[in-house]
Amino acid sequence: MNKPRVTVWNEFRHEREGGAAEECYPDGIHAILAELFESRGFDVTTATLDEPEHGLTEAVLDDTDVLTWWGHAAHEEVADEVVERVQKHVLDGMGLIVLHSGHFSKIFKRLMGTTCDLKWRNEGERERLWTVEPNHPIARGIGEQVVVPKAEMYGERFDVPAPDELIFASWFEGGEVFRSGCCYRRGSGRIFYFRPGHETYPIYRQSEIRQILGNAVEWASPKNTKTPSFGEVPVGPEGRD
Repeated sequence: MNKPRVTVWNEFRHEREGGAAEECYPDGIHAILAELFESRGFDVTTATLDEPEHGLTEAVLDDTDVLTWWGHAAHEEVADEVVERVQKHVLDGMGLIVLHSGHFSKIFKRLMGTTCDLKWRNEGERERLWTVEPNHPIARGIGEQVVVPKAEMYGERFDVPAPDELIFASWFEGGEVFRSGCCYRRGSGRIFYFRPGHETYPIYRQSEIRQILGNAVEWASPKNTKTPSFGEVPVGPEGRD
């Protein structure tokens, strides 16, 4: 099996503003994720918001099996033509992993067809990430629960369509719960939304989170599926009595 070709996309804004985000990820969230995926043997490229075409040219996407997306402060700065380009590639079979605040990204909202809104509170609460489907490939090597010492709370209702598969659900100290690991299929593409990963907490350095993300890339990689044909077709011999 060929190793997945992964493009790691990140706004790369918070980490350049100083403070806790820069302390956690001095080279950017995309850098720590790229290191993670490279350690799994994947072929990795990075792209950021302020590059021409946000680094997501047609050529880049043509060479991408799985795109990971981290965004937060600048969702509206993503050009619509780039969103349309990414959507087309997902429908054609490219995998998409949407991370944390990427729930509000243009591409995720477009693919879900809903507001993708939720409740939130950032008080550095403990999170228990419960494994709902332990036999799913994304949960391989993960126990019954993962404890994240400090996290931003996301709470229900999460305004997304019911996931095709729910892999993880979170509980927070304040009592809220959240669907934190949601799988979808759109066209020929596989989508995984994964909640943990706020920019001011070192969550992407946690071994269990890294295991989940590596598993998710393997799951989302394009499978050997045929592209369906559409449009008007003539009546064949088998269609006549």
